[in-house]
Amino acid sequence: MVEAEREIALDDYIEDMASLFKVLGDTTRTKILAVLEKGELNVTDISNYVGLNISAISHQLRILRQAKLIKPRKVGKEVRYSLDDEHISQIFKCALEHVME
Repeated sequence: MVEAEREIALDDYIEDMASLFKVLGDTTRTKILAVLEKGELNVTDISNYVGLNISAISHQLRILRQAKLIKPRKVGKEVRYSLDDEHISQIFKCALEHVME
């Protein structure tokens, strides 16, 4: 790959990273990720932990799903949410360690 092609590819990734940081830049979404770090939960449980109504939580969950930070799993009529993969947990832990220094 030539240098110009690498720069174009890197620019695409940088845009994606900036979008990821925008999603993570919201306090409510960060609280939701912190709660889901502990395990899989439904909307009501998340709402109780975060202290917002179910409608507000559902809106934020939609944004987190679109950003591929969380994933749903249907259990009967209930939908349970968890972090999408280990990368999300690592990003979250790394950021927390950084701000706690």
